[in-house]
Amino acid sequence: MQIAKRHYHYHYHFHIHWSGILRFLKKNVVLCVALAAALITSFIVPPDAQYLDYFDWKTLTCLFCVLAVVCALKNISFFTVLAEKIVGLFKNARACVLALSYVTFLGSMLIANDMALLTFLPLGYFVLSSTGKTKYMAFTFIMQNIAANLGGMLTPFGNPQNLYLYTKFNIPTGEFTATMLPPFLISVALITLSCLIFVKKEPLEIESKKITLPKWRTIVYAILFTLSIVIVFRVIPFWIGLIVIPVALLFLDRKALKDVDYCLLLTFVAFFIFAGNMSRIPFVQDLFGKLLAKNTLLVSICSCQVISNVPSAILLSQFTGNYTELLLGVNIGGVGTLISSLASLITFREYTTHYPEKTKRYLLQFSAFNFAFLLILTGAQMLILL
Repeated sequence: MQIAKRHYHYHYHFHIHWSGILRFLKKNVVLCVALAAALITSFIVPPDAQYLDYFDWKTLTCLFCVLAVVCALKNISFFTVLAEKIVGLFKNARACVLALSYVTFLGSMLIANDMALLTFLPLGYFVLSSTGKTKYMAFTFIMQNIAANLGGMLTPFGNPQNLYLYTKFNIPTGEFTATMLPPFLISVALITLSCLIFVKKEPLEIESKKITLPKWRTIVYAILFTLSIVIVFRVIPFWIGLIVIPVALLFLDRKALKDVDYCLLLTFVAFFIFAGNMSRIPFVQDLFGKLLAKNTLLVSICSCQVISNVPSAILLSQFTGNYTELLLGVNIGGVGTLISSLASLITFREYTTHYPEKTKRYLLQFSAFNFAFLLILTGAQMLILL
């Protein structure tokens, strides 16, 4: 009896432990792939003193500071209030889906694409489910996803790969904006057109939550957010943010420090190791050097479809100085396959949590819109570069 009991407890705990590991693996696919890639290449290029040169400490610091302050603002419902005020202005389904897409666009420019989705996808679900318009749920999630990936392209801190390339190549801010403006404007036009075609002007009412923002905390967080943006634009040294922001949040909101997406930071660390090792393998140097010399834009777009946009930016930047086409490629390449951007996996996870039975239909719809956007943006950009 006692042995049977022990045997049952062992299996029960083993099952819980194993299901927890599987849940973590499913939730952090990109991190697991990054760690595996770093580990495998570490056998080809054994760890040495050069490994320390792989890491872009400024990018990691900026990313941490922005994520921490965004978590603090999210904890006081700042973005919910902001989004609800915008959405509350519109009274029909088409205008509402457009508003949700635009607010995600705006959010990705200010708080990075993955954080914009984590903030505004639940709002999209709340709005459509509470107004009985769930038939537009998949379409809205896909538009928000595309808006997050393409909206973030306009600012250096909008996408993690932008932050990395902006820092690595010391790209002047004016040049950065001028480069990314044409695909950004085309993206806005395409999303607007999609919403006008696929969503009807059906009337709806949105119940707004009565949320009062804590005045002083909101002001302090706004200052901290400004500080993190100033660091991104190289106005003050990055180490100042690494001291001021964690210390401030330690007193004001420790939960924000706990809620930081450390898996994303660790993904960056792993990809830095992977990219650094790959750049030291002669065959890889030769292959990427030749490919990128032929067409940096197309190579970077195709690379994103297979290994995602952040690792593509880190890896390919080791083999080319053509940062203009690389920057364009890893932003446009954020649409396409489900793994072309971490943000797409976040959207997929959020949608299938609510509608697990509609996974196949969602993937078909997602692929149709994403590849349509990818083809149009790639074609337009190739014409601009001619």
